[in-house]
Amino acid sequence: MAWLCSRREYCSRGILDLLRRKGVDGADATAVLDRLRAEGYVDDARYARAFARDKALLSGWGPRKIACALASKEIPPDTVRSALGEVEEAGSARRMREVVLGKWKSVRAASPAERRAKVLRFALSRGYGYAAVSEVLSSLENPEE
Repeated sequence: MAWLCSRREYCSRGILDLLRRKGVDGADATAVLDRLRAEGYVDDARYARAFARDKALLSGWGPRKIACALASKEIPPDTVRSALGEVEEAGSARRMREVVLGKWKSVRAASPAERRAKVLRFALSRGYGYAAVSEVLSSLENPEE
């Protein structure tokens, strides 16, 4: 397990799932996880930071989608907030605008309202907030303003 953890980041939940699939349960799995944590191979905060940074900057995910994904991996809420705080500073608004603009250019619709609705649904599914997306869409619909 240490070799696997040295190759890429894993969260505690991921390690426990791997161990369970390999037939290691209960106290043995907990002991392995505790040792990996003690030796620095597993760190949920480090994992959350890397996950949030990669998903925000490379995949174009918004903060809500990242938070839900980390919560599903049983990362503590304060760790999630900390990881998202680092991503926010790294240009989340710029990336959201790029994602929305890319979708805006590719969507075909019968009316401007339908186009706006399609892009809005897409952006919300990516985890961006309604107000921020609406602001970007308004600037795309009325470029002269």
